[in-house]
Amino acid sequence: MASNTFSHKPKEVEKISTKYRSIKTPIPVPESIPLLEKMYSLESKAMHGQLPIIWDKADNFQIYDKWGNIWLDFTSTIFVANAGHGNKKIIKALKNVIKKPLLHTYTYASEERINYLNYLISNTPKQFEKAFLLSAGTEATEAALKLMRLNGKKNGKNKGGVVCFNGNWHGRTMGAQMMSGNNEQKEWIGYRDPNIYHLNFPYPWEVSNPKEFFNHEIKKLLNEKGLDPKKDLSGFMLETFQGWGAVFYPKEFIEEVVKFAKKHNILVAFDEMQSGFGRTGKLFGYQHYGIEPDIICCGKGASSGLPLSIVLGSREIMDLPEAGSMSSTHSANPLVSIAGEENLKTILNDGLITNSEKLGKLFHEKLNDLKNKYPDHIEHTQGKGLLAALIFIDKSGNVLSELCDEICERAFQKGLLVVHTGRESIKLAPPLTITEEALLEGINVLDECIQESV
Repeated sequence: MASNTFSHKPKEVEKISTKYRSIKTPIPVPESIPLLEKMYSLESKAMHGQLPIIWDKADNFQIYDKWGNIWLDFTSTIFVANAGHGNKKIIKALKNVIKKPLLHTYTYASEERINYLNYLISNTPKQFEKAFLLSAGTEATEAALKLMRLNGKKNGKNKGGVVCFNGNWHGRTMGAQMMSGNNEQKEWIGYRDPNIYHLNFPYPWEVSNPKEFFNHEIKKLLNEKGLDPKKDLSGFMLETFQGWGAVFYPKEFIEEVVKFAKKHNILVAFDEMQSGFGRTGKLFGYQHYGIEPDIICCGKGASSGLPLSIVLGSREIMDLPEAGSMSSTHSANPLVSIAGEENLKTILNDGLITNSEKLGKLFHEKLNDLKNKYPDHIEHTQGKGLLAALIFIDKSGNVLSELCDEICERAFQKGLLVVHTGRESIKLAPPLTITEEALLEGINVLDECIQESV
């Protein structure tokens, strides 16, 4: 996540008026600065670091402030608005629930919850028979950790060991950060779960033989820790792609992970927070690997706006916890349930997965053109569907994080929002409802920003 603090000094910029963008004021807007400063004075700085914009309205793939500026959104608010901002079908369904009124039911049943669960399970791959409905991605990944360990205990595993991957990211709470691969971000915990292990990630530009790489890594882990996989390992937790740079695993690597897991009765869980619900040109990102995981964790694009996360698995796995032992106060409330159902209906029935796949080909073709245009600055383009990352590394191997910051800020000034990662990458993820015309305009703006920055 971004850690840079962008300038709050208003700057006179070129006025812009196109079909999809409008910049009418200095950027950031002078009138917005006192409001932003008020927020910063009242809220933990941990919540800050984004571009200084006060949203007033978000519609489809455009963001509006109250001073007449309009941005083309290439962030989907960090992979949330898959069905577009303010999707009219979702809003209509929400209004019907609010009119009742019915806002909250704790874990008591509602028709909205029942209907959503039925639709969700009926329209996801057959191995997923039951769900947990939760509120945040971190809740979902921690639930998966619990399920893997409960399953291991049931099957006589000694340690409940879970194998994760360096560089992956699974959330901000203790268990989620234990599984994540960034050591600096879990120093605050003060200790390490001795039964959570990490393997190196198989970056495709570094690993020539993915199968051999996995077998080397897992054998090294087993030997160093003195582990018996049949007795000591309960699960693998994988981020479907490495989030910071949209880097997918080599398919052969995942095939080898699953082969090893099946041999030793180990569950395989995928963290689908960023990749789920059509983002990559398939309903779920793991489907690019041609395998069937035991558990998936979803969120973000699951509702296109409301706090909803999901854990999906088989009946046997999902029923391991005792009744009442894995509830969440606000999970499965009528509002998020109806939003989740309408969101999934929209994604499936309005051709958004097909749009992601189709426009994704054009998207990546144009981004590769940028890579070829700026070979001294862009080393890799990564991603699938309407998900992409440009990785900025120069010919000497130096990461160009500051250049990424500058490009993000220039794009902001020109009416385009892109994902600021705080690293040597810029991530791009427009709503799946975006048109070809708007997509191409955004890429052209990005090109301008890179040209002006290098």
